[in-house]
Amino acid sequence: MFSKIKKNYFLLISTFLILYFFFNLLDGERGLFSYFKKKEILISLKNKESNLSNKIKNLEFKNSLLSNKLNLDYVEEIIREKFLFGKKGETLYIIKENEN
Repeated sequence: MFSKIKKNYFLLISTFLILYFFFNLLDGERGLFSYFKKKEILISLKNKESNLSNKIKNLEFKNSLLSNKLNLDYVEEIIREKFLFGKKGETLYIIKENEN
C-alpha cells in the first residue's frame, strides 16, 4: 500500500492542492460567494447614501428659505401644516403620505 502511495505521491499532493484552492476560490472571506454578497451590500449602501443626500439637500433648501430671505409663502405653508391653520370658509384636507 505504501509503495502505491509513494509512486503516486505527486498526483496525490497536486490533487489535494487543487481541491484546496478550488474551495477557497468559491468559499471563504475572499471567495466568489462572498464577493457577490459584498457587492449586494455595496449597492444597498449606495442607495441609502443617495436617499440620505437627497433628504439633506431638501432640508438645506428648506433651511435656506427660512434663513437667507424669509419666504412668506413657505412660512404660510409651514403654519398650515403644523397648526392646521386655515382661512375663514376654507376647508382643510389632510393627506398623509407613507414615507418608506
